[in-house]
Amino acid sequence: MLTLDAERRKIVQALENKQEKFWKISDVIWSYAELGLEEYKSAKLLADTLESAGFKLERGVAGMPTAFVASWSYGTGKPVIGFLAEYDALPMLSQIAGSTTQEPVVPGAPGHGCGHNTMGAMQALTVIAMREIMQKNGLNGTLKYFGSPAEEMLVSRPYMIRAGLFKDVEVVIDCHAWDFFKVAQGMEGAGMYSFIVTFKGKTAHSGGAPWKGRSATDGVELMHAGTERMREHLPVTQRTHWVTLEGGEAPNVVPDKASTWYFIRDLDENLGSHFNWVMDCAKGAALMTQTTYEVKVLTGVHQRFNNKNLATLIFNNMQTVGRPEYTEEEEVFARALQKNAGFPIKGLEYPIELSSPETTPFRASSSDVGDVTLISPTATVRFPARIPGCHSHHWAVTSSVATSFAHKGITAGAKVAAFTAYDLLTKPTLLAEIRTEFEELSKKRPYKTFLPDDAEPPLGWNTGLMETYRSKMEEFYIDP
Repeated sequence: MLTLDAERRKIVQALENKQEKFWKISDVIWSYAELGLEEYKSAKLLADTLESAGFKLERGVAGMPTAFVASWSYGTGKPVIGFLAEYDALPMLSQIAGSTTQEPVVPGAPGHGCGHNTMGAMQALTVIAMREIMQKNGLNGTLKYFGSPAEEMLVSRPYMIRAGLFKDVEVVIDCHAWDFFKVAQGMEGAGMYSFIVTFKGKTAHSGGAPWKGRSATDGVELMHAGTERMREHLPVTQRTHWVTLEGGEAPNVVPDKASTWYFIRDLDENLGSHFNWVMDCAKGAALMTQTTYEVKVLTGVHQRFNNKNLATLIFNNMQTVGRPEYTEEEEVFARALQKNAGFPIKGLEYPIELSSPETTPFRASSSDVGDVTLISPTATVRFPARIPGCHSHHWAVTSSVATSFAHKGITAGAKVAAFTAYDLLTKPTLLAEIRTEFEELSKKRPYKTFLPDDAEPPLGWNTGLMETYRSKMEEFYIDP
């Protein structure tokens, strides 16, 4: 860490005085490993923690029981700074923390293979420490913590925006667990639609009178055939993926219901025509099979457009904070994990990086944070909570994000976010520059949601899967 002025030293002290509590919260959420829209225990733990620290809570917002907003204001209440937090886990990634080989806690169960457990805790540590600093220094402003479920399903933020929850937010500090310190500026990732197409036909005896039936499964298969043949004629930025959710129960019964779940991704300007062509494939498949079909859109999200001025401010604060100091034991753990997971063996060496579309190849990953970047200037603090080289949605991430390495990353990330918030609260010209840049973006890309008017959060989507494993996982929960 570079030499700090007196006020930053006070921020560091406030964070470090509280850090162990939030390391524990992160580990507890890690043990709950709740899937999207099922994060009842995780959301409650974070919301209760913020409420006990003096924040005003709105629970169950935007039609999602595990979504919440926690707010605290001082003086005039301006500026309003938003902090995005996530806490959902992923299927099939259960893993013993700190193990250098793949060892699930409960085989087949969910696990925090993207590090979202650290993110909810990191932002809570940030805003609670900043509340203390604002009170002591008499700093006007509002801190708004957005408890955002189901990021892996790209669900919460478009619905939260539609509910008007971001309407007064002047700037947003996002975060994500990462394997090094990074912040990006400019365009990033791909926009995406997530939707289910269900075909309905008629049952019949497959051997005795198949002509009396109409196969819904044929509809799904022909739709897949159509979208596969689209690929050659779509821009190289597109990504199309699907899984068959249901396709019949037995070969001797013509299936009268079948469904497929699609993700389609592309640049924002291409996504609408891509979606419409896929809808034509569904319509054509229904016509060819004499079936009917229904489409249910789960979510639609934009690309990210990270604010360059905010990203630069965050990067400067990353350089100020620097890399945490690591022990020899942590270095040995990192190298063993990298070796056994098949990653490059580089120990705990990692960069502090400011990236842009000009310096980083296009990656077609998606996040519902993209919508937030179009309604308020936003940039993401990617903080080191995953052993270097660990890529997302992997058991090695689950292993590393409930260790001392992750704990140090939580504190380092909170320092960057808190320093950035302090700068925004005390240097009006910085915020003005960030807002001016955002207003120019808004002229070029005025926000319009990709959600259809009748779209609703897919509550219950993961209920059955969580019910399968929750009772087996409970004995391994960490006591908060």
